[in-house]
Amino acid sequence: MFRRKLSALDYHNPEAFDCSDDTQFRNCIVWLEDQKIRHYKIEDRGNLRNIPSSDWPKAYQKYLQDVNCPFGVQDRPEAVDWLLGLAVRYEYGDNVEKYKNCQPLAASSNSDRAADPLINLDSNSPDFKAGVTALANILKIQRHDDYLVMLKAIRILIQERLSPEAIAKANQNSEGVPVALDKHILGFDTGDATLNEAAQILRLLHIEELRELQTKINEAIVAVQAIIADPKTDHRLGKVGR
Repeated sequence: MFRRKLSALDYHNPEAFDCSDDTQFRNCIVWLEDQKIRHYKIEDRGNLRNIPSSDWPKAYQKYLQDVNCPFGVQDRPEAVDWLLGLAVRYEYGDNVEKYKNCQPLAASSNSDRAADPLINLDSNSPDFKAGVTALANILKIQRHDDYLVMLKAIRILIQERLSPEAIAKANQNSEGVPVALDKHILGFDTGDATLNEAAQILRLLHIEELRELQTKINEAIVAVQAIIADPKTDHRLGKVGR
């Protein structure tokens, strides 16, 4: 699962690395910190290097927090993959001249492959699953049994919230219309003037959300009508429709 990144970092015997084995796992974490990441000073690595200690999980948890890893101790594969990615980034930063002249792999002559970079994507690959899970955790997207569904949710979120257009729209200062709260009847009394005012504001915000929802529903209805309002006749079947 981690073979490619371990190989890129010149880790000894990357093919045999087993993340579920405590000894191999701890040794790998210590090796990454000592050789690649080097977040701690040498004299501060004692607790992390004390692999047999029963307190090692606590030292590891603190280490994840110190390097700002988005995963916890319980997310072992995801955390290892994240640390490997961090190590690869530092490795490149330390050897820019060495890697910047690397030639890319020869492009495939198949035009379909060039058009669709995901055509050879293996959704059952452990690397793919770990990467999708890591992105879902970072973006706070609920996990799903189907990793392709999770990837689709990630794509939608990025397009709607993180695209340059979405960010520019979010940064625009939209001026609201002043509303006189005393002209809107709340319909109940909390017994507190401040709470009544807050309830009126919440109700107005809710109405605004309902209006946006209704607009989206209307757009969906129009889109469906555009599809079904132009049926095509299939004379072979003797009926009208798609």
